[in-house]
Amino acid sequence: MDYYFKTTMSNATFDAAIEKTIKELQKEGFGVLTEIDIKSTLKKKLNVNFYNYKILGACNAPFAYKALQAEDKIGTMLPCNVIIQEKEPGDIEISAVDPLSSMVSVENKSLGDIAVQIREKLKRVIENI
Repeated sequence: MDYYFKTTMSNATFDAAIEKTIKELQKEGFGVLTEIDIKSTLKKKLNVNFYNYKILGACNAPFAYKALQAEDKIGTMLPCNVIIQEKEPGDIEISAVDPLSSMVSVENKSLGDIAVQIREKLKRVIENI
């Protein structure tokens, strides 16, 4: 089982891919809590050049609340990460974590339904980009 879903956008700008990803996340009830710019972070911390790479920390609050009620340590796996990376100019890959692969290590059956629902939402996000 893959631990992520992915798609690619060709002939797009990095910023346009980010905007499209956020728009599709919003359609599925996710907000973006965090944005981590790996390229600028690596430049600042290590003075190395890296390609465009951004991590979005996406959260669907109602589902996060249900998950936290079922398992108080599930916060170690929140929010759901979505990455946008541009290794070659104009070719952008968007990937989202598959929450079911994360849940394999959590021994709490009540999280199963939540993970399945979030999985379907994130899968639709990637399919609609």
